[in-house]
Order: sequence, then C-alpha cells, then structure tokens
Amino acid sequence: MTEENEITNWTLERDGNDIAWLCLDMANAGANVLSTPVMRELAEHLSALESSPPTGLVIWSGKKSGFIFGADIKEFTKLATEAMVFEMTRLGQQIMARIEALPCPSVALLNGFALGGGFELALACDYRIAADNGRVSVGLPEVKLGINPGFGGTVRTVRLVGVSAAMNLMLSGRFLRAEKALKMGLLDRLVPADEMRTAAEKLIRDKPPRQQAPLKEKLMNLPLIRNLVAAAIKKQVASRANPKHYPSPFAMIELWRKYGASDAQYEAEAKLISRQMVGATGQNLIRVFMLQDRMKSLGGKVKSKVQRLHVIGAGTMGGGIAAWSALRGIEVTLQDREEKYVEPALKTANKLFEKKTRTPEDYEAAVARLKMDVEGNGIADADLVIEAIYENVEAKKSLYDDLVARMKPDALLATNTSSLMLEILSADLPDPRRLFGLHFFNPVDKMPLLEVIGKPDTPQEIIDQGIAFAQRIDRLPLPCRSAPGFVVNRVLMPYMSEASLIAEEGVAGPLIDQAALDFGMPMGPVHLSDIVGLDVALSVSQILGEAFDSPVPAILEKLVAEKKLGMKTGEGFYRWVDGKPVKPKTDGEKAPDDITDRLFMPLLNAAVALWSEGVIDDLDLLDAGVIFGTGFAPFRGGPIHYARDRGISDIVATMNRLADKHGDRFRPHEAWSRIEADK
Repeated sequence: MTEENEITNWTLERDGNDIAWLCLDMANAGANVLSTPVMRELAEHLSALESSPPTGLVIWSGKKSGFIFGADIKEFTKLATEAMVFEMTRLGQQIMARIEALPCPSVALLNGFALGGGFELALACDYRIAADNGRVSVGLPEVKLGINPGFGGTVRTVRLVGVSAAMNLMLSGRFLRAEKALKMGLLDRLVPADEMRTAAEKLIRDKPPRQQAPLKEKLMNLPLIRNLVAAAIKKQVASRANPKHYPSPFAMIELWRKYGASDAQYEAEAKLISRQMVGATGQNLIRVFMLQDRMKSLGGKVKSKVQRLHVIGAGTMGGGIAAWSALRGIEVTLQDREEKYVEPALKTANKLFEKKTRTPEDYEAAVARLKMDVEGNGIADADLVIEAIYENVEAKKSLYDDLVARMKPDALLATNTSSLMLEILSADLPDPRRLFGLHFFNPVDKMPLLEVIGKPDTPQEIIDQGIAFAQRIDRLPLPCRSAPGFVVNRVLMPYMSEASLIAEEGVAGPLIDQAALDFGMPMGPVHLSDIVGLDVALSVSQILGEAFDSPVPAILEKLVAEKKLGMKTGEGFYRWVDGKPVKPKTDGEKAPDDITDRLFMPLLNAAVALWSEGVIDDLDLLDAGVIFGTGFAPFRGGPIHYARDRGISDIVATMNRLADKHGDRFRPHEAWSRIEADK
C-alpha cells in the first residue's frame, strides 16, 4: 500500500487494487468519537475520494477498543443553542450522505463497539462486517440521553431492517451483540477478525445487493398504516415511560409517523435533536452521562491488585458480590458456616452466568472461578476479603479477629455493612486503619453503584484500591466517609420513613407510591420497603433515628412485631403473591396535596446535611450517588441539581411550611444557604 494522505486522526491509503482504506485512529484518545474536528477531517478525505473514486472504500478503526463510540458527548455540553446543535447535526448528516452517495461500494469494519453516531456512520456504508471476537456490539443509545439519533439513524435503520426492528433498537437504546445484529439484518457478515479485510475485498468485488427491509415492513411506511402502527407503538412505550418525563421516544415515533423514513425526515431529525439537546431532560440526562463517565475515571490510573477475592457470608448480598465478581473475571472463594448455606448462592450464581455469558466456554470459566470454601482456606491467598454477614457489631468484630491472623499482610479487608460505622467495627483491630467499606446494593448484578467508605485515618492507597476494584468489576465507585447510613441510605431512609409516616395517617400505599412514580422514581417507597424487607427498613431507621434524632415509624415496628416483613414473608404493607404485590383499590381516594414535597424534602435535606458534614465533599458526585444508588429520577439531574433548578429559596420556604404543619423534621438544614452560594 502507498500512503496517499494523512491528517491528525484519519489515514487514507490505496492498495494495488485501488481499494481505499480509511482508518480512524483518534489522536490522544483511547477510543474513537465523532467530534467536529474528526468529522471535518473526514469531509476532506471524502472530497479526495469524490474527485478520484476508488474501486471501493473500507472504513476501519485503528483502536483496539472498537470502531467508533459515537458522537463526542463532551461537545454536547458546549452547544448552548438549537442553532449550534443543528449546525453540528447537519454536518454529520451531510458527511453520512456523501459516504452513501459514493460511486463505489463502501464497507465498515467493526472490530468492537459501534454506537450512536459511530453506528450511523456504519449504516451509511453499503455493507457492514463485524469481527467474530466476542467484543462487537452495535446500537443507537441516544434515547438514554433524552435525544434521538441525529446523523440519519432514524431514517437508515427503518430502511434497512423495517420499522419494528428499528424502533425496538432506537426506543430501547440497547446494545446488540454481533450475532443478534447479523440475524436482524443490521450486519452483512460476521467473520474472524483476521479475515475481515479479505471479506471486505470480496464484498467490493462481488457487489451483492444491499440489505433492505422486508416487504411487509415497507408497507408499514404507507401513510394510513403508519398512523395505526405509530399509535400502537406509543401505547407500548407509554407503559414503560412517562412522556412528561421522557419525551424523546414519543417524539421519535412521531417523527417516523409524519415522514415515514423519507428523505424529508433527515432535516426534521436534525431539528428535533436540536430542540431535545437544549431542553431540560436532554441537558439533565447528558449531565448524568458525564457524571457516570467521571465516576469511571476516578482514582486516575491506579490498577486493582485484586486477582483473588474471598467473601464471607453467602446470603443475598454476599452471594451476589461473589457471583458478580466471578463473572467479571476474579477468582472467588465463598464462605459460610455450612455447605447448605453456600449451595443456594452457587445455584443463583450459575443462573446469572447462564444469562450473562455468551458461550459454553465462558459459562464454564465463570463457574470454575467461584468455589465453595466453608473452611475459609481462600483467606490466606486472597488479595481482598469482603465481610458480608448480618448487621451485628460483635459478630463482625469477632470475625475480624480470626481474619487478620489468617490474611496476607498486604491484603485488603472490607465490610459490606449498610449502616454501621467503621470506627466502631475497627476499634479492636491491631491496625484500625486497615478496615474500609465496600457497600454494594441489592441486587448486585443490576445496581451499578458501589460506595467506597473510609475513615479520616484510612490510607489513601486503600481508598484508591477500593475505587480500582469497583472499576475492575464494572461498578461505579462513590468514595465517601464513614457516617451513619453513609450516602445512599442516609438520603433514602428519610424518604422511606416519611412514606411510612404518611401511611400511618391512613393514606393508602398505592397513592403514596403513585406520587413517587409521578415524580419520576422507578418504584414507590411503600413498594420498595416491602421488597427491601420491613425488618431491614426498621433496623436502618432505628440506627439513623438514634444518630439524627429522627422519628422511627410506629407502623414499621407494628408490622415487624407481627412478622409481616414484606415480600419475603408474603405480607407487609401489601400482600404478595408469586413475587408480586396485591395492592388495594383506591377508587375515589385522593392523596394529600403536599404528598410529593413530604416525600422528597426529607431526602433533599439529608443530602445537604451529609455534604455539610463532609461525608461526601463533591456535590456532583453526591447527585450521581443518589441517582445510581436510589434511582432518583435521572431526568431531574440529581437531588442538588433539582433543588437548584427549582430554586433554593423555594426549597427552603417549602421545608419551613412543612415543618410548621408536620414537625421540625422538615426544618431546612443551615447549609442550604451555602448550596445556593455555591451554585
């Protein structure tokens, strides 16, 4: 091959058969993204190809991490007006149109992820070849940012695979593995990585017909049928998302209903994303994405030293930690008092492995990494030991006495306690600084947050290793200081306790839950209490109540005394049948006018209080922790962001009104004045 042109990010070469090989290897970056400079450079190369067309064009990635991650989301935060977004979007659309219009066949080689704008670029090519290396995933996840695809994806996916498959892809935001994408028609070939270039040359030589949507799917684009199909899709989406909270999926359906994947839809697509990106939901979801990205990079370049993990306690939490860690490639030994306590955890783990692994070999490898260890033989070799037994101070301290004598001197020792302070748990250790907290959330395989907890005297290298371990197992680390409830339980329990207090007043559980759902929570607090377990909710409420002089709901004490603990006993606030709540009818009943503020003002107040106390010193990370740990409505951007958006003065006035009516637990914390000043 002879080099023809080279710019900062792209390299264009033509081989002896006059095939142009255009490689994106973004400078000073670990992954490729379609930033504006990258797209402008691509436009220059396209000009050269248009003036002197090759036999074929192959677009590939020089990054081992994958093809193209998508548009540069960091740029999104700098696009302040609809006009700025429209200009950027139209640039991308025009580039994709130029690729599509080239007089020669074009092929995209996907060696890893191809997402968002990156996949839209691949869709603009005539053919898409993926490496059969287990690392390729494709998708259009823009809906998760409150926007729609903007580089022609809403048009080309429908034309390629039909409205049913295309809408399923775009409205879910899911990533598809290569095998499924091939079956759906989004890919043309799936070949071994070392055969991709040969496969591309063959496609260029043979020029097979481009994939198109089946005839029955094309018929759905007819105007009358389109109206009926769009209405049905909107109804399905409305069962999962509130259009007031998340308007983008409904707008995407309406876009197709109006234009039917015609050429006119391109400009309409650009106008729509321009409105969405500067709107409140889009801005807040982009903010949440950036916070998530920041959490993934906490700790700098510190690498986890954990190759072997020993977990003590094979209950729901301990078993979940062990299974997830083994799935993520760590050798794990799981200990409990007898085999009968470990065996259920291993069975549950195997179900997780079956669901999450791609091949029989991957499944067998995950199973082999998780071993029963009743005797605790794995302690001596473990790089990290996590204690996940029941919440009893003396039991934990007694366990640590044995552990310290058997662990490697440089091994890490962590507790998964949800509410007990490290200062108390570590008091009798030879070196109290050694114990730190790794607080997972249930279910471990679904909840992305991991609180990494230290004391003022905890060595920074231990915290750094805790953060690195979280990242090693694909969890989002939230470093915080030891305090009652830490971060998530500290803000969640006042919210859940207030729900219980409202229930004590005779307000039906479904009305309380509906107020939370209307606010944007994924689940109501009464429902959540039953799932967590009312005994657990009572225990945490008592610990925090003692620490902060807050009320412990009498209704919790009553239900626990009656052994009505929620889902696990078949009855709590609700009756439970086959794992589902039977909720009483509320026809004609009305929730109190102030119910939403009663639920969420205690949560906001607790968030500000723990920040003021130094439990966490970063307000953005506080927002992220509450979103990823409690499900706090992401489209609102986090509790502190929500308070600022609503207005701190309004928040304080509302709390004072509630305090005058319902009690001093609503009185605003003095730190609110500093939050306002810190905006």
